[in-house]
Amino acid sequence: MPGGRLSKQERQQIALGLADDLAYAEIARRLDRPTSTVTREVLRNGGPVDYRADLAHRAADRRTHRRKQTTRRGQEALPQAHGRDAEAVREFEEAFTTLFMQSGLPRIGAGALTCLLTTDAGSVTAAELAQRLDVSPASVSKAVAFLESQGLVRREPGEGRRERYFADNDVWFQSIIGTAQSNAQLAESARQGVSVLGRGTPAGERLENIARFMDFISESLVRAAEQAREILHTRTETPSDEPS
Repeated sequence: MPGGRLSKQERQQIALGLADDLAYAEIARRLDRPTSTVTREVLRNGGPVDYRADLAHRAADRRTHRRKQTTRRGQEALPQAHGRDAEAVREFEEAFTTLFMQSGLPRIGAGALTCLLTTDAGSVTAAELAQRLDVSPASVSKAVAFLESQGLVRREPGEGRRERYFADNDVWFQSIIGTAQSNAQLAESARQGVSVLGRGTPAGERLENIARFMDFISESLVRAAEQAREILHTRTETPSDEPS
């Protein structure tokens, strides 16, 4: 039956399926597991090229051991806020991180973005990220630098020499605008190719179609992002006292 931890044998079957170039859905069907379980397992353990069943199983054992230790040490000192179910939160964060990894983010970067988006405080420090993800400060620094280059994270001075990282609504808007700009650059490059390969030639027509398509997509993204920010990006304001 599906559910529970993956066994070592199941991980070996995943590795065999990847070697046979099977889709995640087909591997999951053979294991009687959700496709998301197989996808998350592969992406968090090196991806389809570097996945190794024995290494993945040892990594899972270490995570379970650390989680049990953390629970024993901190279940009274660090209760879940707002009455949340700790296991449900952990499963959601893993699924969310997997989606970011599927979109192309590195594993630690995906985990860092998930942390930023799910924290009630709205921001975290490098030290908090390192503790939350159980990685080195150097790994956090590299991950945050990548996220910042993609327009997904911004940093601001914190207390002392510490910086705080944010992933708020405006950062998401800037990321979409950055994507639109990249698409526009691709369109311009394709048009340069048309002049090189010749307008009216099969290759030239192909590049012209790419340019038109990317122009349309980039313009649509900008319009949609601006409309969404205007309509959905609400700011909490303190209502003024009015006489009754």
